[in-house]
Amino acid sequence: VKTMGRIMRVLARAMVMASVLAAMPAAAQNVKAGVDAWSRGDYQAAVDQWRGPAVAGDPDAQYNLAQAYKLGRGVPLDPALAESWFRKAAMQGHYQAEDNYGLALFTGGKKAEALPWLEKSVARGEPRTQLVLGTMLFNGDGVARDYPRAYALMTRASQQGLKSASETLAQMDQYISPEDRQ
Repeated sequence: VKTMGRIMRVLARAMVMASVLAAMPAAAQNVKAGVDAWSRGDYQAAVDQWRGPAVAGDPDAQYNLAQAYKLGRGVPLDPALAESWFRKAAMQGHYQAEDNYGLALFTGGKKAEALPWLEKSVARGEPRTQLVLGTMLFNGDGVARDYPRAYALMTRASQQGLKSASETLAQMDQYISPEDRQ
């Protein structure tokens, strides 16, 4: 009887894994179909394609659904839902979701929560997060003021073509000593 129970548990696990693996290509197809619909401007169809895979845990679908809520395309504009979907994808290591989750937290006034996500994105060279973290460091906003690092991050963001970083860098030049700029 004990052996039969073990066999049944192993078979049950195998069936669950097989169903998960069988569903993966369908989820990837739905995500791709959603991207195609989004590209055509059919945002509602895109959201419809992404919702199932997002709920099932697909990080690409979660990220895409977050973008829809962030922009209010195919769904009502909802920053809180966008943040929630970004978080789900970020927790699975989706780089773009990590970037956007950190920015969403910052925008929502959750600077302490945003900081580790911003740091991760900055480490990968994401210019928007370099701008935000550089500004935080310059102002001492939720972090200790650090002019040299603020200037370095703003310089990197500016060098990547982020216009607002170039404008901020010009303003920083008025306040940061030449020594701290080095």
